[in-house]
Amino acid sequence: MKIATWNVNSVRHRINLVTLFLRDEQPDVLCLQETKVENGLFPAEPFKKLGYVHQAIHGQKAYHGVAIVARQPFRETGVQDFCREGHARHMGVTLSNGVELHNFYVPAGGDIPDPKANDKFDHKLHFLAAMEKFFAARPAKRKDPVVLVGDLNVAPLENDVWSHKQLLKIVSHTPVETRLLNQVQAAFDWTDVTRHFVPDSEKIYSWWSYRAADWEASDRGRRLDHVWTSPGLKGALKSQKIIKKMRGWQKASDHVPVVVELDT
Repeated sequence: MKIATWNVNSVRHRINLVTLFLRDEQPDVLCLQETKVENGLFPAEPFKKLGYVHQAIHGQKAYHGVAIVARQPFRETGVQDFCREGHARHMGVTLSNGVELHNFYVPAGGDIPDPKANDKFDHKLHFLAAMEKFFAARPAKRKDPVVLVGDLNVAPLENDVWSHKQLLKIVSHTPVETRLLNQVQAAFDWTDVTRHFVPDSEKIYSWWSYRAADWEASDRGRRLDHVWTSPGLKGALKSQKIIKKMRGWQKASDHVPVVVELDT
């Protein structure tokens, strides 16, 4: 099974890029973040034409939003309330093959890494703590096939950013964020699929800022997009890739897809 995750930064604005990606990569499941559209206005038909007839959508007008589209049916779908602000930031499904899949869009956190001075940053820390609590309360599920994907808006390791020293005080790589994300990972004994295949010593990114005059030349990226698997999928990991070339597509998102293959 091939699963892809992508912060598309407006699914309606980039539906042509989405369809190109689906034709190129042929994932069985695509998880989208920052869809920026209410459920009733989600562009369902282009996905259905490509075989992604099963759709679980949790959206809101103009902001946030997550969706899962798949070729196989869902046994069940549901949204967990991780977000104190009521944003559309989580969608969960159980696929017909029994895999439980959680799609997250963690709050970005604003620009000031101080929860007292910046409510957006406080919101982000609260969200991460809620994720840890949710998965820590489900130890028996670790043996089951569970996958967590999404734009987690944290680059946890030194080589997940272009400069560890320069970004220690920049939101997405501050010690408090990386500590909390590590606690979420430990709470369910998740495997970070990208780092399962790519050594911690190697720099790798999934996001490049729009602010860069030449994103490719400067290559000042961050790895904000993740795929994690439960201990129940130990031995099932086949491959992973980050589709960097898509950052150079016309009208691209600032994020690119992460694609993993599992033997399920």
